[in-house]
Amino acid sequence: MIDPLETIGIVKGKPFAPDANRRRILDAAAAEAHAWLVNRWETSNHSYYEDGSHWFFPVTDELRDGLMSNFAKPNSYPIDDRAVLYSIAFFSAKHLGTSQFYLMANQDAQGEALDSAHMYRLRVPPNPPVEQYWSATEYDAETHALVRETRWSSRSSTSAGLAMNDDGSVDVFFGPTAPDGKESNWIPTKPGGAFEVVFRFYGPERSVIDKTWKLPDIEEIR
Repeated sequence: MIDPLETIGIVKGKPFAPDANRRRILDAAAAEAHAWLVNRWETSNHSYYEDGSHWFFPVTDELRDGLMSNFAKPNSYPIDDRAVLYSIAFFSAKHLGTSQFYLMANQDAQGEALDSAHMYRLRVPPNPPVEQYWSATEYDAETHALVRETRWSSRSSTSAGLAMNDDGSVDVFFGPTAPDGKESNWIPTKPGGAFEVVFRFYGPERSVIDKTWKLPDIEEIR
């Protein structure tokens, strides 16, 4: 990166002092880069499951291999993939699938963006394949940060009062208000934008990785 940085005036041992024209160029470049990252994030994610589910693993295969090997392959250094990942999360796990595993969704079962003004349900099937616990967490789809000024942002298998269905499944609800009698299973949303969900497996078992246990899509219920 040393040579490209020098072309915009960043040189070791010298002050960085761009003139007005250079600042204008750099500001425009930063805006263009941000738009590129947003587009790449929205268009490059592929379904984790073969049936076209809207859950995806937020790391490309090449980047995953690099993170786990400390980028040992001399001809593989996925700069663009790293940029996209770090634009949404500072994340560099070296042993993915060993102590934790993550899936993300920003669309419902119909392929529509998750709208914070609507009500949704995620039904976690019985016997989730985790040695420790699972959690579902809501994030702002624009900032990829936790949603501000909400009572809480996640529910997990360790949440106090979490209700279980008769078959052992668990319903997690996302919406501006809690369904009647379901507050302990509810994640409040803040109307005014889109949101995304990260489902975390802590101590994942083999059926998560070989996909014999499947997490269903998030469904709009009204």
